[in-house]
Formats: sequence, C-alpha cells, structure tokens
Amino acid sequence: MSLRLRIAFASIGVGVIVLGLKFAAYWLTGSVALYSDALETVINVASSIAAVFAVWFASKPADSNHPYGHDKAEYFAAVLVGVMIVLAAISIFQSAWHGFIANEPANYSPLGLGVNAAAGVINGGWAWYLIRFGKKHRSPALVADGRHLRTDVVTSVGVLVGVVLVALTGWTRLDPILAGLVGLNVMWTGWEIMKESISGLMDEAASADTLDKIRALISEQGEGALEAHDLRTRIAGRTTFIDFHLVVPGEMTVDTAHEICDRIEQAIGKGLPGSHVTIHVEPEHKAKHSGIVVL
Repeated sequence: MSLRLRIAFASIGVGVIVLGLKFAAYWLTGSVALYSDALETVINVASSIAAVFAVWFASKPADSNHPYGHDKAEYFAAVLVGVMIVLAAISIFQSAWHGFIANEPANYSPLGLGVNAAAGVINGGWAWYLIRFGKKHRSPALVADGRHLRTDVVTSVGVLVGVVLVALTGWTRLDPILAGLVGLNVMWTGWEIMKESISGLMDEAASADTLDKIRALISEQGEGALEAHDLRTRIAGRTTFIDFHLVVPGEMTVDTAHEICDRIEQAIGKGLPGSHVTIHVEPEHKAKHSGIVVL
C-alpha cells in the first residue's frame, strides 16, 4: 500500500474520532451550533472515504485504455467532496432555521465545550499535515480533504466563542444564528473546492513560475538546436504534461536530435518531478523566430 493511500485511510480514522467527540459535545449541550459543527464532520468522514478511492484509483499505472494514467480521478473526488460540503451547508441552514423558530435554551456545560475544543485541536493538527503532505505529493484529493478540515477548525473556534457568549448573555437565538454563519462558511468552502477541481479537469496550464522554469531548462539544455516554440502544459494530479516543438538544423542527424531531446527531457524531469515531456522535432525552415531561443 502506498504512503498516500495509508494517509488517506488514516484520515478516515481521525474523522471518525472527531465525529464521535463532536456529537458527544452536542449531546452534552443540546446546542444547535454544536450540532451544525458535528454535522460538518459527517461530511469530513465521507470526503475522506472518497479520497481513499480517488488516491487508490489515481495510483494505478497507465494502461491501454488510459495511456496517460489515472491521476484525474483525484479531481473527480475533490468535486464530489465539494458537492457533499454544499449539501451539508443546506442541512445546517435547515437546523439553524428550526432552532431559531423554537428558541429553546441549551445546556452549555463546560464538559461539552471542552470535548468540542479537543475535537478542534485534533482536526487542526491533522488538517495541517494533510495539506502539507498533499501539496508535497501533488494529491488534489488529500489537499481538498485537508482544506475542508481546516475550515472545520475555523468554524469550530467561531462556534465555541459564540456558544460561550450565549451562555454568558442568555441570548438563546444567537445559537442558531451561529449555526447559520457556519453554514455560510461551509457553503463557500464547498464552492471553492469545486471550482479548483473543475479547473484541473479542464486541463489548466502550469503556473507562470513553472513555465519560466521550463523555458530556462530548454534554453540551457538544448545546445545544438535553434529554437523551441508552441510550449504547452497541462496539469493532471501529480503529473505535469509538457509538449513543445524543437527546431534543429536541417542537416542534423536523427541520432543527434534525439540526444538533444533526451538531455532536455532528463533536465525537466529532474527539475520538475512527475513531468511527462513530449518533444516534436522540426527542420530549420519550420522556425517561427518567436519561441525559446536555445543558448
């Protein structure tokens, strides 16, 4: 089992522990705001399960039906996570509205608040690790899972502060109002995750800094060629696909041109781990005099 998959499974375990703590806090207090916080954690567990399947499928090697690999599976999972988060927000809005109408006082016990705070600390530490690990290993599903947990931590802090204010002031309607604010924050997070994941599914290009790095590597390692043009990139999970046209002198042999291509591919592969390079070699008369000048 790969390290990424083990981390994805561990995320489910952490989510279940946090879920149990947050529902215990709700049971001890009866707070609608704490219930909304616990409900968001249900989605955390569901999104972690989706991340497991995505990471497992994305790690499968390329085959005849998927010659470019299965990395985009993680984007589909991230979109699914975003949809589930939005659905959770809708459920939170419903609970907040019913709580606002009922206007029933809750039992804001220190034990219940302490249990919820402990759950937030666990979530915060795991969210930090997931985002850091996901970015390092270029896993959109794990990054999305971590960002969702980070949002959960922010909302948990806000809910705790608000619930303490309710206990001090006795204004019971503040409790469902807080739940509604949690719902808005959750809704925004779901939208952001879906938007970024859809960009990945639409073959978004590499960043400007990455493009500059690619151009520099081509220029430095393309000695013997004349120019490179029509550079294109697209990102699919951990893989950055790069292709461009390399113009060489008309009298250059195929072997020599191939050696130049190998040198460029090796340099890009070392400078950008996980890249997949395709080079189209062209004769001198195909030069556009507007691309990357080879040093």
